[in-house]
Amino acid sequence: MPFTLQMALGRQLGILSYHFARERRHICEVNLRLCFPELNEVQHRKLVRDTFIANGIGFIEIAISWYRDVEDFRHRVTVTGFEHVERAMAKGKGVLLVGAHFSTLEFGGFLFNLLGTMDVTYRPNNNRLFQAAMLKGRQRYYPHVLERSDVRGAMRSLKEGRILWYAPDQDYGARHSVFVPFFGVPAATITATSRFARFNDSAVVMYSHYRNADNSGYHLYFSEPLADYPSDDDEADARRINALIETAVRQQPEQYLWLHKRFKTQAEGIAARPY
Repeated sequence: MPFTLQMALGRQLGILSYHFARERRHICEVNLRLCFPELNEVQHRKLVRDTFIANGIGFIEIAISWYRDVEDFRHRVTVTGFEHVERAMAKGKGVLLVGAHFSTLEFGGFLFNLLGTMDVTYRPNNNRLFQAAMLKGRQRYYPHVLERSDVRGAMRSLKEGRILWYAPDQDYGARHSVFVPFFGVPAATITATSRFARFNDSAVVMYSHYRNADNSGYHLYFSEPLADYPSDDDEADARRINALIETAVRQQPEQYLWLHKRFKTQAEGIAARPY
């Protein structure tokens, strides 16, 4: 399909899911009320709807990234800050590329291949057919596709001086997590980010990827490496990573995956869940 038609189809999928995926809409509504309490009701409803539209387009982008040639999209990409990654790589310590679960997650990884190569971590899907398609699609471009439990593989990637893409912004439970603010709300946040960085003294760079407002293309943004990171305080480090991700999300909040139960795990237990 032509790209404009693909985007239009994704938009319609998002609108349909907004109306029919009631459980996910409830999760999205709760997340956005917690994280953007300043919005009035009209602004809140618009952001919820826009979030579903962005995720509908993201679904189409997943299919594109698994089956198309990345060179077909070079003319649609603007890049800012990749020189930070290049300078960090020159030190031979590897780079921990911190990401977030934007609706452009799959496409952002796909487009990175216009700039270089990286290893990626992921959580396997419970659906065996989808898992097989996902793994095959990702193995087209990434030298190493590592399950999130493969800590040795991740550390080996950094030890060999490679780029490792890692997204620490989902709720993986209380184990190995600390409760620190995300948009001002206590969130179970894993502490592995600082451990990975500390292992090989690897630079930590934030990678953000946004879909243009008119759906014509994409902007890939790389931050400067974090200074004085990691520290000796896992909680302080987790706070810093959450703040970094929050800043990135605020640039295009509708493109974040608010359909995930980010605040599912609470220090007070199951009864304190907001969903």
